Amino acid sequence: MGVQESYPIDVEAIRADFPILDRQVGGNVESPGESDDDDQPLYYLDNAATSQTPEPVIETISDYYRNYNANVHRGIHQLSQEASVAYEEAHDTVADFIGADGREEIVFTKNTTESENLVAYAWGLAELGPGDSVVLSEMEHHASLVTWQQIAKRTGAEVRYIRITDDGYLDMDHAAELIDDSTKMVSVVHISNTMGAVNPVSDLADMAHDHDALMFVDGAQSAPTHPVDVQDIDADFFAFSGHKMCGPTGIGVLYGKEHLLESMQPYLYGGEMIRSVTYEDATWEDLPWKFEAGTPSISQGIALAAAIEYLEDIGMASIRDHEELLAEYAYDRLSEFDDVTIYGPPGDDRGGLVAFNVDGVHAHDLSSICNDHGVAIRAGDHCTQPLHDKLGVPASARGSFYIYNTREEIDALVDAVADARDLFA
Repeated sequence: MGVQESYPIDVEAIRADFPILDRQVGGNVESPGESDDDDQPLYYLDNAATSQTPEPVIETISDYYRNYNANVHRGIHQLSQEASVAYEEAHDTVADFIGADGREEIVFTKNTTESENLVAYAWGLAELGPGDSVVLSEMEHHASLVTWQQIAKRTGAEVRYIRITDDGYLDMDHAAELIDDSTKMVSVVHISNTMGAVNPVSDLADMAHDHDALMFVDGAQSAPTHPVDVQDIDADFFAFSGHKMCGPTGIGVLYGKEHLLESMQPYLYGGEMIRSVTYEDATWEDLPWKFEAGTPSISQGIALAAAIEYLEDIGMASIRDHEELLAEYAYDRLSEFDDVTIYGPPGDDRGGLVAFNVDGVHAHDLSSICNDHGVAIRAGDHCTQPLHDKLGVPASARGSFYIYNTREEIDALVDAVADARDLFA
């Protein structure tokens, strides 16, 4: 394929870095990796849930375990020193990637969900009370919605939800009504994992700051695919996960403005985050280590840095252009069916995913038929159950796209949808 005018990135070269894309699939889950005569080529369109991992990142993980596997910050010996340097420098790589001022503003967590919980517990329990409000959107992932909902129950604060419009955007006039002097936190997803809407988080941050509130941006779907500058957004907190951006599972990131992280008490206690301890009291380590209790995700953090370097070599602006091209193509192809409902903004104004339903076909049945065609998509409520309730559907199917996907794979999805329509006609 090579670099073509039809793609802003060299998809063929990129695909060669992902060994899993050569797999054949046919449902032989008891012997993964094995194939039989009924197997199909893999068309992996479930990237909003988890992306695949390229060879350079796999090699980075292997190199750590083969050559300098040791605990960090605890040993004088060479292996510990090497691991500590690599782990600390991974924080620097992440800081540069999102425009943070330095490693002090980068806390490694397990995932975006833990990052949300860290702020909710370490900041929310101390700062929220009766009469205060937290403003979310109706398209929030459960990681944000449930977390702030439960913190509000504990503190007596109120949770408010910015409406979505009929075409899948945030109602910014409604946001201006909800964000007022009672608001202490605005927490909104950057790109909806169901609607595909790219939300104006910088404008929301301005609204929040006008009322002395803080802004938390859930960047789980944006950091893997879009250039992100947390200072340009003016986010007080920003979170994302490694496993959605060519990195390993078990590693997430919380960015926080340094003065806010300094003011917050730790969320977890134990080893590694202690400066000094007596039988009566303890003091905390410097940022970001005071929030990284216990042995951290060392190999995952180092591998996340390798994933970021891999993406930066491709170019984040080009990655954004590629996924938007595929999203528009998928939207247009699926729109050819008069019995398909697509959720969210139009195809030329969305992130790299399309959630949809086929009349008379449950999303789970549709996903199963797609699997028979080798097409891996998501089916369910995508951890946005209240949003699906608002849409009046129990579930939806979702195709989501990344750097190694092509129009031909979307055509395979459309063919599977056509077969499902015929089967349930």
